[in-house]
Amino acid sequence: MKIIIAGAGEVGFHLAKLLSYESQDITLIDTHKDSLIYADNHLDIRVLRGDATSLSVLQEARVESSDLVIGVTSSETTNITLCMLAKQLGCKKTIARISNTEFLDYREKINFAELGIDELISPEELAASEIQLLLNQSAFHDTYEFEDGALIMVGVSLPKSAPFVGKSVKEAASIFPELHFMPIAMQRRGTQYTLIPRGDTVFKAEDQVYFITDKKGVDELYKLTGKKKEALKNVMILGGSKVGFKAARDLCARKFNVKLIEKSKEKAFDLADILPNALVINGDGRNVELLEEESLESMDAFIAVTGNSETNIMSCLVAKSKHIKKTIALVENMDYFQLSQSIGIDTLINKKLLAANNIFRYIRKGEVVALTRLNNLNAEILEFVVKPDSKMDGQVIRDLDFPRNAIIGGVIRDGNGMVALGDFEISAGDRVVVCCLPQAIQKIERLFL
Repeated sequence: MKIIIAGAGEVGFHLAKLLSYESQDITLIDTHKDSLIYADNHLDIRVLRGDATSLSVLQEARVESSDLVIGVTSSETTNITLCMLAKQLGCKKTIARISNTEFLDYREKINFAELGIDELISPEELAASEIQLLLNQSAFHDTYEFEDGALIMVGVSLPKSAPFVGKSVKEAASIFPELHFMPIAMQRRGTQYTLIPRGDTVFKAEDQVYFITDKKGVDELYKLTGKKKEALKNVMILGGSKVGFKAARDLCARKFNVKLIEKSKEKAFDLADILPNALVINGDGRNVELLEEESLESMDAFIAVTGNSETNIMSCLVAKSKHIKKTIALVENMDYFQLSQSIGIDTLINKKLLAANNIFRYIRKGEVVALTRLNNLNAEILEFVVKPDSKMDGQVIRDLDFPRNAIIGGVIRDGNGMVALGDFEISAGDRVVVCCLPQAIQKIERLFL
């Protein structure tokens, strides 16, 4: 695919980096020379300096023959204008990053596709949604819902007491035949290698395992892993950033008791006006005495979303020392993801990764309707729609020429989620959830074409 990315900031650079690994034809446009020099030196892509809304710059980038234009500059006006121009000039698909989430609220009334914008994404809105989802499944460190929860992915670190520790996947399935979940990826403690579990793969204590399950299976996983599904009611949010505001707004709407701590006095007063159901406190969240004065120990969850990753991590560690049930930190540095489990924070979230996940499904071949990358594992989970002329239509799973480093976790048929075993026959219209390592992606895509 020929892809043009406007904006060499964090989201744009991260996207260009991921796409360059897949030998896509990438052109990165930015006005800042230093950002482009860094990208040019580190990535196998073409860089172009200039204003992304300049017609001459777009012509130089050969926009008329491009498959996808992604506007992820810091200016939503630039991103929207770029997409409108690119579509007029012949680009097949456009995606604009926005900061004003009102655009998302009015998608029913305004046909953005008619204006030339195929998709709007807000990294801040995605992060706030991720926070809500994580608080729903309080004992798990990573979650993702397919088709409004018809299938659910959950990630958990296996305690020594889990009954299937020391047993293979096949043995566990025979001991617990009624269970509604399937292991799709795992990482051994102390290693960086991602495994796609097979029948002979043995579960070990402290493995980080990802399961695909349905709503019944979530409760079973709670029982088997010894985790407790605890109701979360009192939430403290550190930082009145866009993510902090959106998370507080959404949680208040769901009747959570929210305390939001913001360092800037002016911003704190503004937030208090627009969040009447939250208690907004003006103070420095790095001050442990302040956190204790505001009853940190009585909180069920602590969410740190300031603009400083280190502040977020350290304050979550303070919260964890007070036995807070759930801690979530917003981080910008991707390398920190490897640390989340070892240092004791429940979940790290990253806006770049969330935005990239959202955009990636437009780059994948086949009818991909959802995609997520596991936070600190080298694996992707894709949801494909099976077309009537696809190689998958009418195939039984065990008869498929499926790569060993990929696995079908489940199938959604007529809105119902099912954990798909070897004797399951796939039909046109099914939504198939696949977990795979990067080297298997092209082969998987060909099966669904």
